[in-house]
Amino acid sequence: MVLQLKQVMADHGVTQADLAREMGIARPTLGALINHGQWPRSMDAGALRGLCVGFLKDCGASDQALAQAFEEVPEPRVEDVAPAVSLDSSINDEKDEAMLLRKQGLAPAAKKHFGLFRDPLADEMNEAADVFVSQDIRYVREAMWQTARLGGFIAVVGESGSGKSTLRRDLIDRVRREGQNVIVIEPYVLGMEDTDSKGKTLKAGHIAEAILSAVAPLEAPKSSPEARFRQVHRILRDSRRSGNMHVLVIEEAHGLPIATLKHLKRFFELEDGFTKLLSIVLIGQSELRTKLSENDPHVREVVQRCEVIELVPLDGRLEDYLKFKFERAGKPLAEVIDEKGIDAVRRRLTTKDNGPRRGDAVTVSLLYPLAVNNLLTACMNHAAGIGAPRVSADVVMAV
Repeated sequence: MVLQLKQVMADHGVTQADLAREMGIARPTLGALINHGQWPRSMDAGALRGLCVGFLKDCGASDQALAQAFEEVPEPRVEDVAPAVSLDSSINDEKDEAMLLRKQGLAPAAKKHFGLFRDPLADEMNEAADVFVSQDIRYVREAMWQTARLGGFIAVVGESGSGKSTLRRDLIDRVRREGQNVIVIEPYVLGMEDTDSKGKTLKAGHIAEAILSAVAPLEAPKSSPEARFRQVHRILRDSRRSGNMHVLVIEEAHGLPIATLKHLKRFFELEDGFTKLLSIVLIGQSELRTKLSENDPHVREVVQRCEVIELVPLDGRLEDYLKFKFERAGKPLAEVIDEKGIDAVRRRLTTKDNGPRRGDAVTVSLLYPLAVNNLLTACMNHAAGIGAPRVSADVVMAV
């Protein structure tokens, strides 16, 4: 059963986003109201109804329509309706909304409400102890470390906000902290795109310049490409004989052109006898996995040499992650959010995506640190605003 409200909105061109914004609630909360008649328990139903009626009246709805708006009617069958959008659009909207949640900051009133002196979810990384390390993250972290120290070619792939940049910073800090003879080479990737029509492509020549700058900063690059690449081989060989290891770290690697990916294989094969001179760590979003597909003959030689490692969502480690973040701020997690609230965060950031055939829907987790941080921060601000002692499931669903 759905509320007649859905038809009233359609008759007057009112979208869920418009009405949710006017009522001061989240779109999923409004969707639960329209489709299931579920009013948020943490908010006054009479006040919400007044806001809804007032807005629809301003949009031209008649008194008769508004009087019937909150009556339940049978939900139309799919075969009786010709949808104007694809059937999975609501799923995609929900996924996009969760993934693209605006950056949140903990309000001063929320800090006072929860007894916090700093924002535990601001992702301020001042030392290695600030990095949350689960079993999955530890594997990625150690793979990057062993590649830097002992050689190899890996690609670390993860969604936006999954912690890729944090692990890159951790690797560089660990090299410095443990006094390892590892020279980290990081080409600048500002404005980098995979085609010149979108931005600036990172080419093999730019990587050669980055290697020269990091390993032999006082040596002027040769003018011709042939001489410059010979120069790169020589300075890497001499540096390696002096006891140094070299790791090329390229962030935003999903923006690398296919041609440059192929050239990386040649950099990786620079040797001094049996000794490899350069290890490579690529860090990028899910598009990098696509570019390194074993089905693409253009990158076959790269794929055969590159291990792809994926940063997975927090999923079963969500509570551990939140406990870690709040303990670093000196606050027990239980004083901020209850167990049902944590479960609600998990539900809010877990969606369904349709497969290629009807009925092939798969569960998609968006439980990456950045999305979790933004959602819980918004929930804490909302809880402080309505005077709730802790973040509950109702608070989470109302955001």
